Amino acid sequence: MSYVKRYPIAEPGPGVTRQVLSDSPDLMVVAFSFAAGGEGALHNHPHVQSTYVAEGRFTFTIDGDAFDVEAGDSFVIPSNAVHGCHCHEAGKLIDTFTPRRDDFL
Repeated sequence: MSYVKRYPIAEPGPGVTRQVLSDSPDLMVVAFSFAAGGEGALHNHPHVQSTYVAEGRFTFTIDGDAFDVEAGDSFVIPSNAVHGCHCHEAGKLIDTFTPRRDDFL
């Protein structure tokens, strides 16, 4: 049995790429890379999301509350919360979702 999977890189929007790093039915880890000025459009989903800022500077909005984050910061986005981000300085986010986001596969 192989434990390592390789996933393709997707482009969900201008200046943004997404790559699933690992997954199981209960958990998924995804890397998002942003060019400066890239946007993560406002959206929501039933999954609980944890975001770790690996690189860059971003402004996030969660249910109307905006806040700035930079490399080393992390936070949790509750299930069904409307959220999105704007990238100020090129960077990378590592997101985990529970359960897995089947729409990313």
